[in-house]
Amino acid sequence: MAVVGQSLPPAICLMGPTASGKTDLAIELAQHLPCDIISVDSALVYRGMDIGSAKPDEKTLAKAPHRLLDIRDPCETYSAAEFRVDALAHMREIVAAGRIPLLVGGTMLYFKVLREGIASMPAADPAVRAQIQLDADRLGWRALHEKLQQVDPVAAQKIHPNNPQRLMRALEVYELTGIALGEHWQQQSEAVSDLPCQLHQFAIVPEDRAALHRRIEQRFDTMLEQGFVDEVAGLFERPDLHKELPALRSVGYRQVWEYLEGLLSYEEMVFRGVVATRNLAKRQLTWLRGWPELNSLSFAEQKNLDEVLNVISFASI
Repeated sequence: MAVVGQSLPPAICLMGPTASGKTDLAIELAQHLPCDIISVDSALVYRGMDIGSAKPDEKTLAKAPHRLLDIRDPCETYSAAEFRVDALAHMREIVAAGRIPLLVGGTMLYFKVLREGIASMPAADPAVRAQIQLDADRLGWRALHEKLQQVDPVAAQKIHPNNPQRLMRALEVYELTGIALGEHWQQQSEAVSDLPCQLHQFAIVPEDRAALHRRIEQRFDTMLEQGFVDEVAGLFERPDLHKELPALRSVGYRQVWEYLEGLLSYEEMVFRGVVATRNLAKRQLTWLRGWPELNSLSFAEQKNLDEVLNVISFASI
């Protein structure tokens, strides 16, 4: 799938696992290109969550301002669909000013939704799902797959009869909206046309996993030295916050919260925080495996800078 037409102005997407050096590279790029940085991070949108999210400090932001930071209170939610609307608005504004959008972060779902769009579909309905489950118990999933073939042949072709979860969702969407899931998918693919830029996608993909793990451990230790526990303690005191909120499910924050609850010792909190961050990095790298039209970068920072500059210079010719 092509990203967008070649005639559109460039935008840079800089992805990669946590602690891989994305922010440092983005700041370097902003010194060499007329870039405005847009954060692509589900934790950085929250106010008062600075240390544990590795939010750029004031000195860094003075040199290289970031958009989409501190736009939500931790008690609020922020969806991938909302991110896409906000990111597109900022991209259009940046392009209109004759500059290059530089989207930087590790929330891979946000990048995917930006690139591919998002279909407007209804939330799950327990009553409809219960009825579909009753039908499946009575008739079998293969019979329900045959029913799906009649109302939504596109989805039926893509969904295996032995995949009850996807079958249920496809039938549920049709029951709730009267519109086939395949048609929703078509609407989603058409949404790509609203991208104002050609996306040039780069990702720092460390070859040495052990080196990435060392960086993660060092960064977590540094966060603790900078006052991470005190930061979470301030959130912990708020009566409107709890650990099941999306903001506080962020890696590190949940573990420190449970330490403050007395559920973990300090040593357990540190261990679980590092493990959770490693697992996040693993999920991010899994996202990147097979990501279309991706330029892979390494830990070699000067080489990375030169490679991105070469690609963007060529694209601008």
